[in-house]
Amino acid sequence: MSNLIFFGPPGAGKGTQAKKLVAQMDIPQISTGDILRAHRREGTALGKKAQEFMDQGLLVPDDLVIDMVDDRLGKADAQNGYVLDGFPRTVPQAVALDELLAKRGSSISRVLVLKVPDENIVARIVGRRMCKECGAVFHMEFSPPAVDGVCDSCGSSALYQRADDTEEKVRVRLTEYAHNTAPVAAYYAQRGIVREIDGVGDIDEVFSRLSAALED
Repeated sequence: MSNLIFFGPPGAGKGTQAKKLVAQMDIPQISTGDILRAHRREGTALGKKAQEFMDQGLLVPDDLVIDMVDDRLGKADAQNGYVLDGFPRTVPQAVALDELLAKRGSSISRVLVLKVPDENIVARIVGRRMCKECGAVFHMEFSPPAVDGVCDSCGSSALYQRADDTEEKVRVRLTEYAHNTAPVAAYYAQRGIVREIDGVGDIDEVFSRLSAALED
């Protein structure tokens, strides 16, 4: 059984790699954001409690998040393993997760950390452009449109840069990621289960390293 935690900074390609990982291993990718949206949509007791905090502009408390994770891990598709995406985000959450898994007679088997230098991340994100009409994504350096400012997919001239894709905001997000993730990775490193993966290269090359990190 592979119970995995997967971390990666914004723009590192973690989403793409996670999709390949869950497809190869036939296990679900579980994010607290998806869980929270599902509970709110379905109007569950947990979802209603979470909504009360959100309506007040407050963060959903850790104990409520853990209860949602507990509920999700009890689903049939997670019995042979799972990939926790971006959770736990803090050491207290990691401790609570350990306690939850211990009650289930389980534990985390690997913590995968996708590593990409900040300068690469900035270049990837700042150069990104999206089409307002069809959602197609381009990059001004790596995959520019055939005609400057014109979408290859739908012909629209509505290519734009997202407001949070500026260098200043990207660096703030990277700082927040490093601040939040480093203590969690250190917590799990004490058990020797953290594996850092070089995230620079093409998709298949990075995935090959990711797969190897699960075997050692």
